[in-house]
Amino acid sequence: MEQQEKYPPPKSKSRAIVRYYASKNAEHGPNLLGTTLEEKALVDQWLEVESHNFNDMIYGLVLQLEVLPRMGKPTDFKLVQKFVDNLDKVLDVYEERLSKSKYLAGDYYTIADMCHLPGITFLLTGNGFGHLIRERKSVNSWWNDISGRPAWKKVLELMK
Repeated sequence: MEQQEKYPPPKSKSRAIVRYYASKNAEHGPNLLGTTLEEKALVDQWLEVESHNFNDMIYGLVLQLEVLPRMGKPTDFKLVQKFVDNLDKVLDVYEERLSKSKYLAGDYYTIADMCHLPGITFLLTGNGFGHLIRERKSVNSWWNDISGRPAWKKVLELMK
């Protein structure tokens, strides 16, 4: 049994919480959910991609490179490479999508973009995986845009 199977990703309610607050505050700020049925469906689609394809790889990397070593357990570097290889393929899909639109769900920033901020921050902060973002022109441009937003800068400031 692979080490990852021993530590499955937690069942997260975070996307439901994000949807709730985006809905609750839609009248007081930007619409982060989409306005038409098609826009909302695209946001939901990219949230699912983030949850099941992107976040699962990030979770595996965090577990292997950060959590397990702090628990005194060994890192499974074969599994790390598997996560990186899978993430590389996922980011190729993102590159294709972002070469056609400014953001994942279209030409407007949504919670689908926002939910990627923590994971990409992990990749870019001293873990040796920044090339996965920087070597893709459209993904890198998208990242620079979404990570430069004042709200995210404030979150990073609070984390210090």
